[in-house]
Amino acid sequence: MNINRPILLVEDDVVDQKTTERAFKRLKVTNPLEITQNGLEAIEFLEDPDKALPCLILLDLNMPRMNGIEFLEIVKNDKDLRRVPVVVLTTSNSEKDVVASYNFSVAGYLIKPVAHQGFIDVIRTIDIYWTLCTVPPELESVVH
Repeated sequence: MNINRPILLVEDDVVDQKTTERAFKRLKVTNPLEITQNGLEAIEFLEDPDKALPCLILLDLNMPRMNGIEFLEIVKNDKDLRRVPVVVLTTSNSEKDVVASYNFSVAGYLIKPVAHQGFIDVIRTIDIYWTLCTVPPELESVVH
């Protein structure tokens, strides 16, 4: 990423959390990775005035307490949070989940590869894409 704001990973699976951390380290992603276990914890993180607003949210869908779709409904209806880009990174290939996610204006929907190298490639692609993206000046205070 080309900005030094945190990236928020919303993921309940500890193995997937560690895999993401290893991918960031291997790819030398310099943004701090913040991890929450579910949508409810992620909302609390985003509303905490002592925490920097993330430049990107990586969101799993299948989580306890508050799933990813419920999280999207809250975030994308909040005027202060809705412009933070969200990339769904999940094992669900359900058409219903894909449609529901895009109905809440996600920036992308990616299926987690099972193979480790495939996961590294997905994180590399996300990193390259968001490093190259330009945001309008009026959004810089939100995502930069």
